Amino acid sequence: MAKKKLENLSFEESLNELDSIVQNLEQGELSLEESMALFERGLNLSQVSQTKLQDAEQKIKILLDKNGQSQLSDFALSNETPSE
Repeated sequence: MAKKKLENLSFEESLNELDSIVQNLEQGELSLEESMALFERGLNLSQVSQTKLQDAEQKIKILLDKNGQSQLSDFALSNETPSE
C-alpha cells in the first residue's frame, strides 16, 4: 500500500497510521533503517496531527467569539458516582 502524503491524511488516518507504526516498532522485527524511517514518519505524523488539532481549536474559538462566548472551558470527565 502506497503511503499518502502527510498533508493529504485526515486526522483519523494519521492516528491510525501512528498506531500501526508503534505496533511495528514494538515488535522489534525491523532493521535499523526500517525502524528509523518509521520513527521519522511517526514524528512527522505527530507534528501534522498536532497542527490539525490546533487549527481545529482556533476555528472553535473563532466560532465561539462570533456567538458571544469569549473562551473555551476545560472538559472534565467525572468518574465519581453520586453519593448515596
